[in-house]
Amino acid sequence: MKIIVGSTNPSKVEAVREVLKQYSFLGKPEIVGVDVSSGVSSQPRTMEEIVQGAMNRAKNAYNHTNCDYSVGLESGLNKFPLVGYLELTACVFHDGKKLYPGLSPAFPIPETVASLVLEQGLNLSQASYRAGLTTNPELGKSEGIIGVLTKNRVTRFDYTKYAIMMALIGIENNF
Repeated sequence: MKIIVGSTNPSKVEAVREVLKQYSFLGKPEIVGVDVSSGVSSQPRTMEEIVQGAMNRAKNAYNHTNCDYSVGLESGLNKFPLVGYLELTACVFHDGKKLYPGLSPAFPIPETVASLVLEQGLNLSQASYRAGLTTNPELGKSEGIIGVLTKNRVTRFDYTKYAIMMALIGIENNF
């Protein structure tokens, strides 16, 4: 079985690889990351854009090469009523016919970081760096802002795995 991840981000590809080890019905798949377009902004700012980006990545990865499934992962900010901006990840598996979605847990983003994203068009890594939360300008390729905010109790790798597991529910249960 071959599974194509619509990203070359090591955190995303390794999260898929790690999660799929727990799903024996998929066998021991070959997992490959490919660079594909999300078709959305580099820093999604709405739930629609986050989910659309994951769907686009899954579809574009599926069309990239012959595979059994493709996976799209997209993170972004979404404004939630009464609480402000939260970050979350959408995952979509694609088998060429059907899309299987899942979401990660969501967590709050500091107002200073959200303002830099919304007003200056920065991505979360850039905004976190500019706000002084990190010295790593490539935060999204490592622990992510979640790692900084939780003192590495939860990393981007960790919460991405939950989005992947949620998307696998539809495949494993045939719906």
